[in-house]
Amino acid sequence: QVHLVESGGGLVQFGGSLRLSCIASGFSFSSNIMNWYRQPPGKEREFVAAITGTGQYGNYANSVRGRFTISRDNAKNTVYLQMNDLKPDDTAVYFCVAPTINAWGQGIQVTVSS
Repeated sequence: QVHLVESGGGLVQFGGSLRLSCIASGFSFSSNIMNWYRQPPGKEREFVAAITGTGQYGNYANSVRGRFTISRDNAKNTVYLQMNDLKPDDTAVYFCVAPTINAWGQGIQVTVSS
């Protein structure tokens, strides 16, 4: 059974940092692209970042490029999202996603205070 479990969210001040983690199980983690999505309050879900199976290549939404970094540790079946210089517009529920098998985590709240 596929599981994606996010952790590391919370409340942070404007300009602060957080690191989200997502532990995966039930599928071949190292063979899969992994994504982070987010859903701001009252808005649609949106793409944040993606990383290839080897971790060699990443891709980012324009709104987070230069501030967020996606990485992975295949030995730990874990994908990370380092978020720096956080802004109130980054407030959202963040989801870990394995897109090729359409698997989503339960989501974790990130709130940035102004």
